[in-house]
Order: sequence, then C-alpha cells, then structure tokens
Amino acid sequence: MRVGDNEPDRNLALELVRVTEAAAIAGGQWVGYGDKNGADGAAVDAMRAFLSTVSFNGVVVIGEGEKDEAPMLFNGEKVGDGTGAECDVAVDPIDGTRLTALGINNALSVLAVSERGTMFDPSAVFYMEKLVTGPEAADMVDLRLPIKQNLHLIAKAKNKKINQINVMILDRDRHKPYVEEIRAAGARTKFIMDGDVAGGIAAAREGTDVDVLMGIGGTPEGIVTACAIKSLGGVIQGRLWPTSDEEKQKAIDAGHDLDRVLTTDDLVTSDNCFFVATGITDGDLLRGVRYKNHKVLTQSIVMRSKSGTIRFVEGEHQEFKWDRFERKL
Repeated sequence: MRVGDNEPDRNLALELVRVTEAAAIAGGQWVGYGDKNGADGAAVDAMRAFLSTVSFNGVVVIGEGEKDEAPMLFNGEKVGDGTGAECDVAVDPIDGTRLTALGINNALSVLAVSERGTMFDPSAVFYMEKLVTGPEAADMVDLRLPIKQNLHLIAKAKNKKINQINVMILDRDRHKPYVEEIRAAGARTKFIMDGDVAGGIAAAREGTDVDVLMGIGGTPEGIVTACAIKSLGGVIQGRLWPTSDEEKQKAIDAGHDLDRVLTTDDLVTSDNCFFVATGITDGDLLRGVRYKNHKVLTQSIVMRSKSGTIRFVEGEHQEFKWDRFERKL
C-alpha cells in the first residue's frame, strides 16, 4: 500500500477527516439561523485553520464562494504544512449553505484531494450539465442521448421497471424541461433544494432510493463528486454550461470544447485520490452535527480510490475545545 514520495499517502485519510469535522462543527453552530454567509464564513475559517496542519503541499484548484460572492477558500491558495506530497485540493466547506441556514437535510462539508495537476480546470465556468449513476449502468449511459433513452438503459441495467426509476434533480426553473422529459419517460423525480454532491453519491451508491442524478449544477461540486465516484464505481458525465456570453467566451479562450462530454477520468485523472465529507444536517448519506452532554457528535465518510476503501468515522468531540468557532450572537 506504499506510494511514491510525490503521491498522497493513505495516512492522509484521518488528517483530512479532521478538516471536514472542523468545518462541519463550525458551520453546525449556524444551522437554522437563516444566515447562509455566516455559516459559510465560519466553516471556511475552520477548514482553512485545520488544512494548515495537514501533512501535504496542497493548492486549492477547486474553491467555492466566488459564484455566490460568499466567503471562500480561493483558487490558487496554498494549503497544508508544506511537507509531503504535492496535491490538488477541491473544497466546499458547506455544500448546501441554504440547507444549513434553514435547517434542511443533506448539508455537508466536503474535501477532495488528488495528485498535483490531475483535477480538471473549468476556467471559471461555474455550472455544468451532469449525469451520475452507479456501476450497473456506467458503461451504458451517455449524456448526449435523449433523457428517455438514458432512463430506459438505466432501468434495463438495474433490472427495474421504468416506473421504479428515481431521478434526483435540483429544484430549479431551468430544470422544467428535464422534469417534463423524465415524467414523460415514465420515471419519477426526487427534488433536492441544494447539495448535489450528496445527490451524486446517492445515485452511485448501493442501497439508496436514487438511481440517477441529472440536471445542471455546480462545476466544483461535479469535480468533487468525481473523486468520490473513483472509489464508489459508477460514472459522472458532465458538459460545461456557461451562464453568460462572457463566461462562454472565457471557456472558449481557455480551449474548452463546450460540446464535449467530460467523463469521470476527465474530471479527475488520478487513480489515487481522497474524498471526505462530514454531515452538517441529517441526510441520506450522513447524520448531521449533534450535541449531547457537552459533547459534539459528528459522522463522516472517507473514501480512497487507490484501495477502493470506504470508511465511516464517528467523532466525539469535547464542546469546550471548539469555543473559538462558536457562533457569535
């Protein structure tokens, strides 16, 4: 299980989960208070502080916040203690800031790490069209096909009737045509308000009631999801979706083919990457932050693609040691 000096080592797993635990605990203080930027800012501060202690030489290549004008770990920011492997880092201190602010399910703190130079650079195109499904149909689906055809291929691969197929999709006006096609094909829709990292993992993971995630969501979230798919199996396919002529021109100037369908291996070329998430609010994937007898309880998932290992980590933290991240009234 040893890897080269320039590759992320398996011992990173526990160090990385400490980072998402910290961000989730800090963000968890803001659950239900209606202030998504306050929550995000607290999670960013905690994630930045704990990333500085991790034994790697990391650069944030997928940061969050710019598209929402919210607090952020910015692209190009150096993280880690400067020792060990050189790594690309994708961060989302809170995937689902609105979910956190409103106390709604499926908010996560997420972090992904891979070898330097292996994460896709979207060149400031903040959204992409996505299709995510599990291993059974991974070799059959194609984002260029009509929705109906992809859904029937998934049903066939999973040995299900089409009316048993559940499609997870963000609840957005832009998805009205998708919803019409999904329902016309005979499949069901399962709406989520935000948080399509958790949705993508649910679509790829066994034992959920989600067969596929479809629709247009964040490009950073797509690349983070690709790191998880590397461990889970399945596939994510994406196509850049500029929201303005200016954004479109930036993508073209950067050499992107906007008609190209990006695969899991296009989004993350490394076979040695980590995905880590800690629940902030309860969800399909993880329990949220809980408080009991002056303790803070967390649940996290850690995946490593090189070994295909998936671990669930239960954390029990002394409440007083997190006072510096306490929500200020």
